[in-house]
Amino acid sequence: MDKFDHQILALLRADARTPVSQIARAVNLSRSAVSERIRQLEESGIIRGYHAEVCLPGSGEVKAFFELFYQGRRCEDYVERMRAIPEVRRCSGISGETDMLVYIEAASMARLSEVRAQIETFPHMQRVKTHMVVQDWSL
Repeated sequence: MDKFDHQILALLRADARTPVSQIARAVNLSRSAVSERIRQLEESGIIRGYHAEVCLPGSGEVKAFFELFYQGRRCEDYVERMRAIPEVRRCSGISGETDMLVYIEAASMARLSEVRAQIETFPHMQRVKTHMVVQDWSL
């Protein structure tokens, strides 16, 4: 991946529906070159899909961080399991007592609870500690 691929990914992350012509202008490449790069990123698995961010009427979004504590495993052992949970937005291996920090966005508290229960069943999982997001600030 080079600087153009990184720029294309940043634009698609911001808005996956950005037209190829607009991306091409932004990164100063031809439309065909951008289309080919996007195709290669998809084929290599770097782009795994395009998703709609949905918030149905009456369903408030709940955000939380889970601290995961587990026995004798590495973070990588859990990454694929996390990818299978649509509400998981980010997972990070961190230093200190906590083994992994997972950021969740769920449609409801009930769904957040279901996700937590699912993670608690992972092999060698000792404890899951929940931290609710009360307020976000854009920086």
